[in-house]
Amino acid sequence: MRKTVYMPLLVGAIALTTGGWFLQKGAAEELNLYSQVRIFEEVVDMVSNRFVDESGQDELYQMAVEGLLNELGDPHSMLMDPDQYADLRLTTTGEYGGLGIQIAVRNGWITIIAPIPGTPAERAGLMAGDRIVEVNGVSTEGWTEDQAVKVLRGPKGKSVDIRIGRIGAEEPIPFRLKRDDIEVRAVPSAYLMDDGVGYVEVVQFSESSAGEVREAVDSLVDEGMTSLILDLRDNPGGLLDQSFEMADIFLPEGVVITETKGRVDDDNRRYEASDRDHYPDVPMVVLINRGSASASEIVAGALQDHDRALLLGERTFGKGSVQTLFPLRAGDYFLKLTTARWYTPSGRSIQGPYGVGARAELPAVTDDAAELDDDGGQEIFHTDGGREVLGGGGITPDLDLDGEIDPEVDAFFKAMNRFGAAYNNAVFDYANTYAAEHQGLRPGFRVTPEMLGGLYARLLEEDEVELERPVYDGARTWLTRQLGYRIAYAKWGQQGARMRWNADDPEVVTARDVLRESTTPASVFAAAQRVENGVDSAALAGAGAEEGQP
Repeated sequence: MRKTVYMPLLVGAIALTTGGWFLQKGAAEELNLYSQVRIFEEVVDMVSNRFVDESGQDELYQMAVEGLLNELGDPHSMLMDPDQYADLRLTTTGEYGGLGIQIAVRNGWITIIAPIPGTPAERAGLMAGDRIVEVNGVSTEGWTEDQAVKVLRGPKGKSVDIRIGRIGAEEPIPFRLKRDDIEVRAVPSAYLMDDGVGYVEVVQFSESSAGEVREAVDSLVDEGMTSLILDLRDNPGGLLDQSFEMADIFLPEGVVITETKGRVDDDNRRYEASDRDHYPDVPMVVLINRGSASASEIVAGALQDHDRALLLGERTFGKGSVQTLFPLRAGDYFLKLTTARWYTPSGRSIQGPYGVGARAELPAVTDDAAELDDDGGQEIFHTDGGREVLGGGGITPDLDLDGEIDPEVDAFFKAMNRFGAAYNNAVFDYANTYAAEHQGLRPGFRVTPEMLGGLYARLLEEDEVELERPVYDGARTWLTRQLGYRIAYAKWGQQGARMRWNADDPEVVTARDVLRESTTPASVFAAAQRVENGVDSAALAGAGAEEGQP
């Protein structure tokens, strides 16, 4: 009898110290979670009713959600209201019902930066520098860009009445424009340089980006292109599937373009090239800088890891995370949440450190990164051909041209920083006025001392601007290039301005030097080494230098 009585007591004791403890632990965790929810509800209720400044409960819950997402340390995770979601759809599809103008606020007015070719604005004769002073009878003085965009965009086929203030016109000019679908070009400039070097600029990844690149390169090949500069500088990304398609143009079938890694199996994916390299004999240089992000980094990393192109410029931004849109049951809201990270074919994480929020940290590293560079800061990975490439976030170029800032140019901008947008307003107005008054201007025009003097005088007309002439003259070389670019943009648009700027752009000039010495895609790496070391290419012409080795 005693044995029978003690056995249940013994089992009960063991249960309390082993499995029973786990049951108690689970219940405690559930109770703790319930308590936290109760605390949160009580705090919201108390703040809503007793805080010195009135706030509605809906506003407090919105603040709480935003605070939660902020504490993740991830700037890309956010709650999107219906308007924000509509804007996201607009920017990623590259099409909208509008007039076809790029606008910015200049001197308190909505000002046309440039009309987009083939749009209602261009057909109506709107010009760079025009001020939109009235929309549907309402003055635009003091409007923000967002205000103007919301009014100017609208349903296709519906008209909008605007009045334009133009240089040389005594009264505002009335226009009635009918909105149309606007396609934002991903490739605003593509042209052939000397020695068969082609140049293609890609400014975004929208639905047509890969197709536009293919079309541009095909056209340049028909013109005699033998090598290519692909410019991804300041390209913030966009639709990721377009990055796969663009990389696929230049890579052989079956190689990895990129892969994602997350906590859920569905977020672990590998993307491979599905087509052949359409230009296997064309040497390539890809230009990147700190403004190249997301889809740009996927393309650059894939081409670098497979030794298909030389990367030149600056380390990229380091935006290598995957966002998934989750529709929420409550209202028309969406949760944009980071669910994975992007990795290059060699295993490098594109994502750089955020440095934001309580949980910010460096991205997770891969297991196969066994060594660090000489500074001990970046992991070393290897391309298909064995070349060393650096990890740690972003894409590090093969040739880093992140040069020092001219101290005299730096002094000029430090002096101008006190006056906000004064310089941008002055150079924009002067360039557009000059272009309008010189109808016979030719692409090779020279920026004269008189023109620089005119810009200086215009700058001093800005409110409260005080700038000593020696400080201005110290930046003369840079100002000459900038003014030439702005006038060319006002006169001939993006491609004309880009052609003028590229003629003296150190990164474009270096890329051309590399490609002039390259006969095959593999030879660009040896050519780049010679250019980097400052070796005279003419002296190497008959030296039997071995090319094609990374």
